[in-house]
Amino acid sequence: MKKILLCLLLLLVGGTLCAAELAVGRFSAGDLSGWKDKVFKGKTDYSLVTNNGKTVLKAHSRSAASGLVKKVDLDPKKYPILSWSWKVDHTLKREDVTKKSGDDFAARVYVVFPRTFFWRMRAINYVWAAKLPQGEAVPSPYTGNAIIVAVESGDGKAGTWVGEHRNIYEDYRKYFGEEPPRLGGVAIMTDTDDTKDEATAWYGDIFLESAPKEATGAGPASSGTVKGPTETPHH
Repeated sequence: MKKILLCLLLLLVGGTLCAAELAVGRFSAGDLSGWKDKVFKGKTDYSLVTNNGKTVLKAHSRSAASGLVKKVDLDPKKYPILSWSWKVDHTLKREDVTKKSGDDFAARVYVVFPRTFFWRMRAINYVWAAKLPQGEAVPSPYTGNAIIVAVESGDGKAGTWVGEHRNIYEDYRKYFGEEPPRLGGVAIMTDTDDTKDEATAWYGDIFLESAPKEATGAGPASSGTVKGPTETPHH
Protein backbone atom coordinates (compact mmCIF):
# COMPACT_ATOMS: atom_id res chain seq x y z
CA MET A 1 0.00 0.00 0.00
CA LYS A 2 2.85 2.40 0.89
CA LYS A 3 4.63 1.60 -2.38
CA ILE A 4 1.47 2.35 -4.39
CA LEU A 5 1.01 5.63 -2.53
CA LEU A 6 4.65 6.58 -3.19
CA CYS A 7 4.21 5.90 -6.91
CA LEU A 8 1.09 8.05 -7.02
CA LEU A 9 2.89 10.90 -5.26
CA LEU A 10 5.83 10.68 -7.65
CA LEU A 11 3.52 10.72 -10.64
CA LEU A 12 1.72 13.76 -9.27
CA VAL A 13 5.01 15.68 -9.14
CA GLY A 14 6.20 14.42 -12.50
CA GLY A 15 8.34 11.56 -11.22
CA THR A 16 9.01 8.50 -13.39
CA LEU A 17 10.82 6.19 -10.98
CA CYS A 18 7.86 3.83 -10.76
CA ALA A 19 7.04 3.82 -14.45
CA ALA A 20 7.30 0.50 -16.27
CA GLU A 21 7.97 2.40 -19.49
CA LEU A 22 9.89 5.61 -20.11
CA ALA A 23 9.57 7.58 -23.34
CA VAL A 24 12.96 8.55 -24.74
CA GLY A 25 11.62 9.82 -28.06
CA ARG A 26 7.98 10.88 -28.52
CA PHE A 27 8.18 11.72 -32.20
CA SER A 28 4.53 10.77 -32.71
CA ALA A 29 3.65 13.74 -30.49
CA GLY A 30 5.83 16.06 -32.57
CA ASP A 31 8.23 16.31 -29.64
CA LEU A 32 11.99 16.68 -30.17
CA SER A 33 12.70 18.26 -26.78
CA GLY A 34 15.96 17.09 -25.26
CA TRP A 35 17.42 15.83 -28.54
CA LYS A 36 20.65 17.59 -29.50
CA ASP A 37 22.64 17.59 -32.75
CA LYS A 38 26.00 15.81 -32.77
CA VAL A 39 27.88 16.58 -35.98
CA PHE A 40 30.81 14.40 -37.06
CA LYS A 41 31.25 15.29 -40.74
CA GLY A 42 28.59 17.13 -42.69
CA LYS A 43 25.02 17.28 -41.44
CA THR A 44 22.29 14.70 -41.84
CA ASP A 45 18.89 16.35 -42.15
CA TYR A 46 16.44 15.31 -39.42
CA SER A 47 12.81 16.45 -39.57
CA LEU A 48 9.42 15.48 -38.24
CA VAL A 49 7.12 14.26 -41.03
CA THR A 50 3.82 12.44 -41.42
CA ASN A 51 4.04 8.80 -42.49
CA ASN A 52 1.11 6.37 -42.49
CA GLY A 53 -0.91 9.00 -40.67
CA LYS A 54 1.58 9.32 -37.79
CA THR A 55 4.34 11.78 -37.03
CA VAL A 56 7.79 10.18 -37.26
CA LEU A 57 11.39 11.37 -37.50
CA LYS A 58 12.85 11.37 -41.02
CA ALA A 59 16.61 11.31 -41.63
CA HIS A 60 18.25 12.06 -44.97
CA SER A 61 22.01 11.87 -45.38
CA ARG A 62 24.19 12.61 -48.40
CA SER A 63 27.91 12.10 -47.71
CA ALA A 64 27.27 13.33 -44.17
CA ALA A 65 27.39 12.08 -40.61
CA SER A 66 25.49 13.70 -37.79
CA GLY A 67 23.14 12.31 -35.19
CA LEU A 68 20.62 13.28 -32.57
CA VAL A 69 21.47 12.51 -28.95
CA LYS A 70 19.18 12.41 -25.92
CA LYS A 71 20.82 12.44 -22.49
CA VAL A 72 19.40 10.04 -19.91
CA ASP A 73 20.53 8.84 -16.50
CA LEU A 74 19.14 5.40 -15.77
CA ASP A 75 20.10 2.06 -14.29
CA PRO A 76 20.03 -0.33 -17.30
CA LYS A 77 19.24 -3.22 -14.99
CA LYS A 78 15.96 -1.53 -13.99
CA TYR A 79 15.10 -0.42 -17.55
CA PRO A 80 16.80 -3.00 -19.77
CA ILE A 81 14.44 -3.15 -22.75
CA LEU A 82 15.01 -0.64 -25.53
CA SER A 83 12.21 -0.62 -28.10
CA TRP A 84 11.71 1.38 -31.27
CA SER A 85 10.49 1.16 -34.85
CA TRP A 86 12.25 2.18 -38.05
CA LYS A 87 12.18 2.04 -41.81
CA VAL A 88 14.86 2.50 -44.49
CA ASP A 89 14.60 3.35 -48.16
CA HIS A 90 17.60 1.12 -48.95
CA THR A 91 20.84 -0.04 -47.36
CA LEU A 92 24.34 1.14 -48.27
CA LYS A 93 26.08 -1.09 -50.78
CA ARG A 94 29.59 0.18 -49.96
CA GLU A 95 29.16 -0.66 -46.28
CA ASP A 96 32.19 -2.53 -44.86
CA VAL A 97 32.39 -2.72 -41.07
CA THR A 98 36.00 -3.96 -41.21
CA LYS A 99 37.19 -0.58 -42.55
CA LYS A 100 36.72 3.03 -41.47
CA SER A 101 35.92 3.84 -45.11
CA GLY A 102 32.86 1.57 -44.90
CA ASP A 103 31.55 2.37 -41.43
CA ASP A 104 28.19 3.81 -42.51
CA PHE A 105 24.63 2.59 -42.00
CA ALA A 106 21.24 3.65 -43.31
CA ALA A 107 19.93 3.63 -39.74
CA ARG A 108 21.40 3.36 -36.26
CA VAL A 109 19.95 3.50 -32.77
CA TYR A 110 22.61 3.33 -30.11
CA VAL A 111 23.06 3.49 -26.39
CA VAL A 112 25.97 5.18 -24.63
CA PHE A 113 27.47 4.21 -21.28
CA PRO A 114 29.76 6.98 -19.91
CA ARG A 115 32.66 6.08 -17.66
CA THR A 116 34.90 8.11 -15.36
CA PHE A 117 37.32 8.72 -18.21
CA PHE A 118 36.19 9.59 -21.75
CA TRP A 119 38.32 6.90 -23.39
CA ARG A 120 36.55 4.25 -21.32
CA MET A 121 33.09 5.29 -22.53
CA ARG A 122 31.31 2.41 -24.25
CA ALA A 123 28.47 2.18 -26.73
CA ILE A 124 26.30 -0.39 -28.49
CA ASN A 125 25.21 0.49 -32.03
CA TYR A 126 22.05 -1.27 -33.21
CA VAL A 127 22.14 -0.93 -36.99
CA TRP A 128 20.21 -1.74 -40.14
CA ALA A 129 23.09 -3.20 -42.10
CA ALA A 130 23.58 -4.02 -45.77
CA LYS A 131 26.13 -6.82 -45.53
CA LEU A 132 26.73 -7.61 -41.85
CA PRO A 133 24.49 -10.65 -41.23
CA GLN A 134 21.47 -10.17 -38.98
CA GLY A 135 22.33 -10.97 -35.38
CA GLU A 136 26.08 -10.62 -35.86
CA ALA A 137 28.08 -8.21 -33.69
CA VAL A 138 31.52 -6.74 -34.39
CA PRO A 139 33.71 -4.00 -32.88
CA SER A 140 33.62 -0.61 -34.56
CA PRO A 141 36.59 -0.05 -36.90
CA TYR A 142 37.15 3.22 -35.01
CA THR A 143 37.22 1.86 -31.45
CA GLY A 144 36.91 -1.40 -29.57
CA ASN A 145 34.74 0.41 -27.02
CA ALA A 146 31.83 0.47 -29.46
CA ILE A 147 30.05 -2.67 -30.63
CA ILE A 148 28.00 -2.79 -33.85
CA VAL A 149 25.01 -5.17 -33.77
CA ALA A 150 23.12 -5.94 -36.99
CA VAL A 151 19.50 -5.95 -35.84
CA GLU A 152 18.33 -5.92 -39.46
CA SER A 153 20.28 -6.73 -42.61
CA GLY A 154 19.74 -6.30 -46.33
CA ASP A 155 16.93 -4.79 -48.37
CA GLY A 156 14.37 -7.54 -47.81
CA LYS A 157 12.38 -5.31 -45.43
CA ALA A 158 13.31 -1.97 -47.01
CA GLY A 159 10.28 0.30 -47.29
CA THR A 160 8.57 -1.54 -44.42
CA TRP A 161 8.24 -0.44 -40.80
CA VAL A 162 9.97 -2.86 -38.44
CA GLY A 163 9.61 -2.94 -34.65
CA GLU A 164 12.64 -3.81 -32.51
CA HIS A 165 13.25 -4.80 -28.89
CA ARG A 166 16.70 -5.24 -27.34
CA ASN A 167 17.80 -6.06 -23.81
CA ILE A 168 20.58 -3.49 -23.44
CA TYR A 169 21.57 -4.79 -20.00
CA GLU A 170 22.18 -8.32 -21.27
CA ASP A 171 23.75 -7.06 -24.49
CA TYR A 172 26.28 -5.01 -22.54
CA ARG A 173 27.21 -7.98 -20.35
CA LYS A 174 27.50 -10.20 -23.41
CA TYR A 175 29.66 -7.89 -25.52
CA PHE A 176 31.81 -6.27 -22.81
CA GLY A 177 31.95 -9.06 -20.24
CA GLU A 178 31.07 -6.95 -17.22
CA GLU A 179 28.23 -5.23 -15.42
CA PRO A 180 27.21 -2.03 -17.20
CA PRO A 181 27.49 1.42 -15.63
CA ARG A 182 24.50 3.75 -15.74
CA LEU A 183 23.06 4.51 -19.13
CA GLY A 184 23.99 8.03 -20.17
CA GLY A 185 22.36 8.55 -23.55
CA VAL A 186 20.39 7.24 -26.51
CA ALA A 187 21.21 8.37 -30.04
CA ILE A 188 19.93 8.11 -33.60
CA MET A 189 22.12 8.40 -36.67
CA THR A 190 21.86 7.90 -40.42
CA ASP A 191 25.38 8.39 -41.79
CA THR A 192 26.98 8.21 -45.24
CA ASP A 193 30.19 10.25 -44.88
CA ASP A 194 32.61 7.33 -45.23
CA THR A 195 30.89 5.60 -48.15
CA LYS A 196 29.98 8.92 -49.88
CA ASP A 197 26.51 7.46 -50.38
CA GLU A 198 22.96 8.71 -49.81
CA ALA A 199 20.32 7.24 -47.50
CA THR A 200 16.89 7.98 -46.09
CA ALA A 201 15.45 6.44 -42.93
CA TRP A 202 12.47 6.99 -40.66
CA TYR A 203 12.36 6.46 -36.89
CA GLY A 204 9.32 5.87 -34.69
CA ASP A 205 8.98 6.42 -30.93
CA ILE A 206 11.73 5.10 -28.66
CA PHE A 207 11.10 3.63 -25.20
CA LEU A 208 13.02 2.12 -22.30
CA GLU A 209 11.03 -0.49 -20.43
CA SER A 210 11.38 -2.49 -17.24
CA ALA A 211 11.64 -6.21 -17.82
CA PRO A 212 8.89 -8.56 -16.53
CA LYS A 213 10.13 -10.52 -13.53
CA GLU A 214 9.88 -13.81 -15.41
CA ALA A 215 12.03 -12.33 -18.20
CA THR A 216 14.85 -11.15 -15.92
CA GLY A 217 18.12 -12.56 -17.20
CA ALA A 218 16.68 -13.29 -20.63
CA GLY A 219 18.70 -12.46 -23.73
CA PRO A 220 17.90 -9.86 -26.37
CA ALA A 221 14.26 -9.73 -27.35
CA SER A 222 13.11 -10.41 -30.88
CA SER A 223 12.26 -8.05 -33.69
CA GLY A 224 9.42 -8.15 -36.17
CA THR A 225 7.94 -6.53 -39.23
CA VAL A 226 5.05 -4.11 -38.76
CA LYS A 227 2.92 -2.25 -41.27
CA GLY A 228 3.75 1.17 -39.89
CA PRO A 229 4.50 3.15 -36.76
CA THR A 230 0.85 2.74 -35.74
CA GLU A 231 1.41 -1.00 -35.40
CA THR A 232 4.13 -0.88 -32.71
CA PRO A 233 3.17 -1.63 -29.10
CA HIS A 234 3.39 2.04 -28.04
CA HIS A 235 1.24 3.78 -30.65
